[in-house]
Amino acid sequence: MEQYPVGDPEQGLTSNEADAAFTALATVDQRGIVTGWNTGFEQLLGYLPVEILGRPAVSLLADEPAASALPLFSELPRWHGTLPLRHRDGHRLEVRVIAHRRALEGGTHDWVLVSAVAGTQPGPGDDALLRRGLLDSPCCPTALLDTSLRYRRCNQAAEVAMDLSDEDMRGLRLRDVMLGDPVAEEVEWRMLRTLETGEPQYLERHARAPGETRDHAWSIHLFRLEDQDGRVLGVASTSHDMTEQYWARKRLQLIAEASTRIGSTLDVRRTAEELAAVAVPDLADFLCVDLLTSLDDLPEQPPGTFRAGTPLALRRVAHRSVYPGTPEAVVAVDEVDQYPEGSPSAESLRSGQAVLYQVTERAIPDWLAKDSLRSSRIREFGFHSAMAVPLTARGTTLGVVVFARHRHPDPFQQDDLVLAEELAARAAVCIDNALRYTRERRTAVTLQRSLLPQSLPEQAAVEVASRYLPAGARAGVGGDWFDVIPLSGARVALVVGDVVGHGIHASATMGRLRTAVRTLADIDLPPDELLTHLDDLVARLATETDGAVGVPPRHTKTEAWGTADSDGEGTGEGTGDVGATCLYAVYDPVSRRCTLARAGHPLPALVRPDGTVELLDLPAGPPLGLGGLPFESFETELPEGSLLALYTDGLIESRDSDLDAGISRLCQALSGPAASLETLCDTVLEALLPQRPADDVALLIARSHALDADHVATWDVTPHPSAVAKARKDTVEQLKAWGQADATFVTELVVSELVTNAIRYGEPPIQLRLILDRSLICEVSDASSTAPHMRRARTYDEGGRGLLLVAQLTQRWGTRQSSAGKTIWAEQDTDPGL
Repeated sequence: MEQYPVGDPEQGLTSNEADAAFTALATVDQRGIVTGWNTGFEQLLGYLPVEILGRPAVSLLADEPAASALPLFSELPRWHGTLPLRHRDGHRLEVRVIAHRRALEGGTHDWVLVSAVAGTQPGPGDDALLRRGLLDSPCCPTALLDTSLRYRRCNQAAEVAMDLSDEDMRGLRLRDVMLGDPVAEEVEWRMLRTLETGEPQYLERHARAPGETRDHAWSIHLFRLEDQDGRVLGVASTSHDMTEQYWARKRLQLIAEASTRIGSTLDVRRTAEELAAVAVPDLADFLCVDLLTSLDDLPEQPPGTFRAGTPLALRRVAHRSVYPGTPEAVVAVDEVDQYPEGSPSAESLRSGQAVLYQVTERAIPDWLAKDSLRSSRIREFGFHSAMAVPLTARGTTLGVVVFARHRHPDPFQQDDLVLAEELAARAAVCIDNALRYTRERRTAVTLQRSLLPQSLPEQAAVEVASRYLPAGARAGVGGDWFDVIPLSGARVALVVGDVVGHGIHASATMGRLRTAVRTLADIDLPPDELLTHLDDLVARLATETDGAVGVPPRHTKTEAWGTADSDGEGTGEGTGDVGATCLYAVYDPVSRRCTLARAGHPLPALVRPDGTVELLDLPAGPPLGLGGLPFESFETELPEGSLLALYTDGLIESRDSDLDAGISRLCQALSGPAASLETLCDTVLEALLPQRPADDVALLIARSHALDADHVATWDVTPHPSAVAKARKDTVEQLKAWGQADATFVTELVVSELVTNAIRYGEPPIQLRLILDRSLICEVSDASSTAPHMRRARTYDEGGRGLLLVAQLTQRWGTRQSSAGKTIWAEQDTDPGL
């Protein structure tokens, strides 16, 4: 563009004399005074510079315009139009003028007016110029077609694209030139529409023209041609090669798509598959993701630590192809393959840099010669270009991803390599997150499973079956647990609990609570008292987690359980919150009575022998950890063969359905017939958890058994030393009746010691009870709450050795308290054949 100098207004404008013959140029300052005048304007209007400089510009107008017709020049960067000007000799001229607003130093401005001296009428050589400019244009393929859509003329760019000359195509239709091409048929249909309606048409298509060696992205414009009278002459087609812009948009789309599709889960294989789904087929025809096998067992490998000369072991985690079944792959998913030195994958990992190569490169056959299977697949599918990009995240090398082309005719370019590196970088971070999560989750699951019962103990009171399902990947490992604890007197305790939150913290808390429950159960605390002690423990754990020192364990936590949502996914992990729910039940097969208490836990379900299902209406105790609130026990009789189902809230609660619906499905599943308790557990889980649960699920189902009355013998003991002999006699006779004569000596000694202690130190009434179950149990009860304890007797002491003898002669012994006093019991194993 010509630079118009500011110059000195008094000296006028400087201009090349040759240019001045064709372009009239003048300047007008912001006051409207002419400050510049070249020879072009002198020729156009006849005024010399000395005659016009310093005069108002409006004096040149043939007609003074109305003020309403003038635009706001102060707001315009440029104005153009036709001005009626007066020639020096007085005749009127209609002059087309372009006025440019120009900023000057000091914050002022002026206007530069330009006009064509030679006028705007076509010259004698314009037609030839137009034809040659159109026909010889090498830029945009352009063609002119008549109303029959037959070629009349086309330019040089169209000849190159079609690989035909103008004479070859003249008189033919586009579908004749590109026979069978669906793009040609669509373009002709658009041409017809343009001829009929006069509306220009625009379309973008990705296709290969006959004269091209690779696909191009074309933007095609179609418009109707008419003469001055409006008669339709034909249609014009211009095409623009938008291939670079097309691939740039595709790369941006792939990057945007990768940011949303890669890393939707914390699963390594799923993340690798998402990378493959994004890249194939838009970038590559085949893709594989291989991870270092060292990640299975050893710490991560930083870049540059791979030793030269040794093959690399890589595990295939995902691959994808444009062909169904991925027939190009030589390694199956989950298989390990060795990549020799010199192979692109190995070199990419050793250098830590992406590698772009052609299969025809000289270095490729060297390592392919050692792998006949890969060589045959490369020849079979025609691989011609590939990229190997290392997967590196947070300074850790994870593996390599290989992009390859065989169906796409174009080899990979440097821009493709940059895109591949971007996709691999995004995927590497997601894979690294998944690997770290997998390690942490595996640790948490291992910890959790080690804290759960490895096998349920043998006991005759109930038949049990259990299920434990960890939460899905989003929720993480939780703190659900269950337990079956044999108690004295052939009784059994059933426990189900749930710790708020997820992760290792919840699992560790669960282990501490389970240990505490077993310890408290070992001293035969009633359910309500056991939950009270457990509540104190949870409050104390919460205080320790908060870092408080010297603060009483109660009243220090408020609504710890409130951090859990409806699905049991708490936020206690990492927040210091400690809370739990628990259901504790004790079943006595002798009396068939079951005593239960709960702390914020879902109600248990009871299935009676006739198949009716009900929820036991236990008092709603508060969740553990709140402190200061009481727990109440509930006692009921269980007919023999009844089922008691204990579970955590993950079984019945979900985001997709409310609590009542979950309880209804549970009751319906429990009411159906089942071949075994194991089958019933599976039926319940299938009915309530069609998919992997969002929260941990613990399920414990127990079928009650009643101890035969013939296996229980009870005697009231007179509180007098003479009653000891009678107790021994009754015991011996009962053992003979049960066929347990081999246990007579030990049992007679145990009865003698326990009854003697009850008469000497206890309070009436005193009762002796023998129970024959999996073991022989001897129990002596009295009304005193004072518990006995073993002590070391001196050499000359007359007593103090009774409980020591009982402990030495029996397998287990202990004391349990009751509202009526205490019971001292001792167990000895019986002959399993009896």
